[in-house]
Amino acid sequence: LCRPHSGEQNPAMVFHKVVKSKAYFKRYQVQFRRRREGMTDYRARRRLVQQDKNKYNTPKYRLVVRMTNRDVICQIVYSRIVGDFVLCSAYSHELPRFGLPCGLTNYAACYATGLLLARRVLKNLHLDDKYPGVANVTGEISEVEAVEDGPRPFKAFLDIGLFRTTTGARIFAAMKGAADGGLNVPHNEKRLVGYKPKKGDQEAKFNPAILREHIFGVHVAKYMKKRAADKAESDKIHFAKYAAAKIDADKLEKLIKSVHEKIRANPDAKDTRPRKEKEAERKAKFGAMKAKFPRKAALTLLERKNRFRQKLAAILAKAAAQSE
Repeated sequence: LCRPHSGEQNPAMVFHKVVKSKAYFKRYQVQFRRRREGMTDYRARRRLVQQDKNKYNTPKYRLVVRMTNRDVICQIVYSRIVGDFVLCSAYSHELPRFGLPCGLTNYAACYATGLLLARRVLKNLHLDDKYPGVANVTGEISEVEAVEDGPRPFKAFLDIGLFRTTTGARIFAAMKGAADGGLNVPHNEKRLVGYKPKKGDQEAKFNPAILREHIFGVHVAKYMKKRAADKAESDKIHFAKYAAAKIDADKLEKLIKSVHEKIRANPDAKDTRPRKEKEAERKAKFGAMKAKFPRKAALTLLERKNRFRQKLAAILAKAAAQSE
């Protein structure tokens, strides 16, 4: 190819104005609502939802983990044409029932919520005895092995939505808790706390002891001790709820271990029956409760007419007495 002369313009460098004509707008397809709102990654969802045709109508379960400022939400979800259905769910605001009154969004709480979900769904499916999970937590990566002459382990794929997949993120603590609880969640150690990727000549390395410390809140206890040694002025504000619950740094690991034991002993939800059933049981047991602001029963038409006649007779009698 010949070079263009200095006076000539390179045709590849010519600026072309993008003209959005009527034909463009007639063919423009609006994105899905949840994509427009920035709430769903449909590229990831498509891969998580699609099921092989040779598996017919078998549900493809997802371990959905979402986090808010005050709560951790873990759910087992499967998809149908009409929408998503929740098979089982667990929340970190349930942890106070098991003995953890505060710190409901840290790494240890995320692990405990994932553990609670795993034990609850396995109990509902009558698989909790066959797949007990990891009772002695060491931080090691372990896979759930299928039992002989029995059902295979419950399999679910992690769904983190739009959450960033950074190494050490709390969302993977919930996944680890579910895996240790007995669910078959395909994963490896690359996003867990304690993993260091390959850097130069240094090989990638995973330290399960660091992960174990985070699971039992040892890193929180160390920070509490550090602030106590420094005598920080904001210490009372920073760990105010721990102080109110009388939880110090030395008791934290033991407390979280007891939470895990209580979850394994009875992972059931508080009481999922309808309100009418619970009210009927309470009335049968304790009797009817007196209303704080009792409401009178509505009068019938005949009662209202009689009431009117009595009032009218009283007014006429009073007027007659005054005239005399």
